Amino acid sequence: MAYEIDKPDEQWRAELSPEEYRVLRQAGTERPFTGAYTDTETTGVYHCRACGAELFRSGTKFASHCGWPSFYDPSDSDAVELISDHSMGMTRTEVRCARCGSHLGHVFEGEGYPTPTDQRYCINSVSLRLEPTDD
Repeated sequence: MAYEIDKPDEQWRAELSPEEYRVLRQAGTERPFTGAYTDTETTGVYHCRACGAELFRSGTKFASHCGWPSFYDPSDSDAVELISDHSMGMTRTEVRCARCGSHLGHVFEGEGYPTPTDQRYCINSVSLRLEPTDD
């Protein structure tokens, strides 16, 4: 897929920290319960750390106790791209930023979470930047 933000790999490496690059550009995962936003309850908007696109709002964040920040819906359905992921011996749905193609995490359905969508977007904190708001 062609993305609105398309940079050469060398530029991503220069702009991102090694951990950000590993997760965002190489589809890595941060260790559970280590991310800055895992337990935060700050009101605000979560943006893609790589390109700044709005991805999630704090009103859809919930405590899933899975080790990563969890949301039940993106801020806009066009904000993320969902890709079938068959790595690690299982089938999952990868979540990418629709603007730059950066890896954000995975989405899981039907796990019985008490959310309006029955979905859990399990997102790496290092993939996000929280912009606090007053509302």
